[in-house]
Amino acid sequence: MRVLVVEDEQLLADAVATGLRREAMAVDVVYDGAAALERIGVNDYDVVVLDRDLPLVHGDDVCRKIVELGMPTRVLMLTASGDVSDRVEGLEIGADDYLPKPFAFSELTARVRALGRRTSVPLPPVLERAGIKLDPNRREVFRDGREIQLAPKEFAVLEVLLRSEGAVVSAEQLLEKAWDENTDPFTNVVRVTVMTLRRKLGEPAVIVTVPGSGYRI
Repeated sequence: MRVLVVEDEQLLADAVATGLRREAMAVDVVYDGAAALERIGVNDYDVVVLDRDLPLVHGDDVCRKIVELGMPTRVLMLTASGDVSDRVEGLEIGADDYLPKPFAFSELTARVRALGRRTSVPLPPVLERAGIKLDPNRREVFRDGREIQLAPKEFAVLEVLLRSEGAVVSAEQLLEKAWDENTDPFTNVVRVTVMTLRRKLGEPAVIVTVPGSGYRI
């Protein structure tokens, strides 16, 4: 899942990003509304965690722009105000969910994952295919009943492949969904991660390489 965190309190923004990365999400971070508009014009995000009171461009205007562009991106709006009127106003301008500060990180993560499931064809919370069972909320993976321990990027790649439901996923798509924008696109990080993932999942191999196209399960 690709997430953009937009928050002008840099310590909070960085802490949220670090936590979401530990949950196997690809996360980019910006600290003002103008930078947020620049990022959403370049990258496709599943979820934007958007502080409402931003410098340069207000969070409301960022949210309106996402709606105006017709993007499938979901918006989780954050605010220091817990007033019902503020929550209603935020939802009316196009936010998909609303979370007042201070918040429990576990709740933020659960809300981000719930919104991420709504950006495409609805899928069950637990993904299953070819004997593999992946639970994004519990961060658990099983193959034929045997638990598999995966690193965050391995988990993220496997989740993207399972969500494709048998369709081929290119290396570029995996890079976009499982890594943030600081990753060098010319590295072999995708190939190495897929190789390690195959080894951990064991035989018979379930990740198929489609020459010139990508990977599928």
